[in-house]
Amino acid sequence: MKTVRNICNSLSMQEKKALPKIEVDVLVEEKTEENLDNPWRLILYNDEEHTFDEVIFQLVKALGCSVGHAEELAWKVHNDGKAIVYEGTFEECLKINGVLQEIELITEIKG
Repeated sequence: MKTVRNICNSLSMQEKKALPKIEVDVLVEEKTEENLDNPWRLILYNDEEHTFDEVIFQLVKALGCSVGHAEELAWKVHNDGKAIVYEGTFEECLKINGVLQEIELITEIKG
């Protein structure tokens, strides 16, 4: 199975330069009392088994987010090896984690 990494590695420098650039805005939240009540984070790890489309579809399904936001998260996971995809209560993290693990994505809940 061809992965995005394998495909990217097989491209010439000219083909790589022609790829669209994706910028990701990072939101910084102020520390509030609500954030202190919800210290749980759901982390999604990169793997070589799933395609970008599979990950994006599952993120949209799990988070109820837009395709654009799911794409940003998928690229962050791909580039950094992992990304926090949700922050909130343990129960919500557990629920979202269950959806992501339907296709055996690698996740971790940290509190």
